[in-house]
Amino acid sequence: MQNLSDAELIHLIKAKHRPALEELYDRYIKLVYSFVIKSTKDQDKARVIVQAVFTRVWTTETGFNPEKGLFVNWLLTITRNIMIDHHRKEKKEASLVSIDQEQLEQIPGSEANNPAEILSRMHVREQIQKAYQYLSKNQIELIQWLYWEGYTLSEIAEMKKEPIGTIKSRLHQTLKVLRKHIVMEMGE
Repeated sequence: MQNLSDAELIHLIKAKHRPALEELYDRYIKLVYSFVIKSTKDQDKARVIVQAVFTRVWTTETGFNPEKGLFVNWLLTITRNIMIDHHRKEKKEASLVSIDQEQLEQIPGSEANNPAEILSRMHVREQIQKAYQYLSKNQIELIQWLYWEGYTLSEIAEMKKEPIGTIKSRLHQTLKVLRKHIVMEMGE
């Protein structure tokens, strides 16, 4: 494995050859870790990000293309993108205000403790989860990022490295499928 080039290792990784990933990890762990630690200045965060980087290398469909540049640049671009995603996620989580069920019920005029309202919310949640079976992995990911994690369409397009028109089209199709199957379930 040590005699193979980075491109050859990536080719083996695409075929899910674990020793190739281990070799690549051994070659670049110090570089990736030092790159991340300089930015985060937090060892725990750095470890999480480094793990995500090598997980992405293992799971990526497109992979490294030697015609487009050096492997190390590709790897550091992945690292940078994951650091940005991690930072955005932390920023969003820090801005959220957590209200537990007990606090919610104490709000004057709150419908939270109304049994009909609780059942209605549970029913809608169940219908959405049932409708997920009709969606692709990309569609579910899009819904989660857009509605549950708060990313904008532009941010999603950037993360997915796809044109915003493609993301909008996927969203339109996804909502159409959800609408169809939720309405069908509600009508039964």
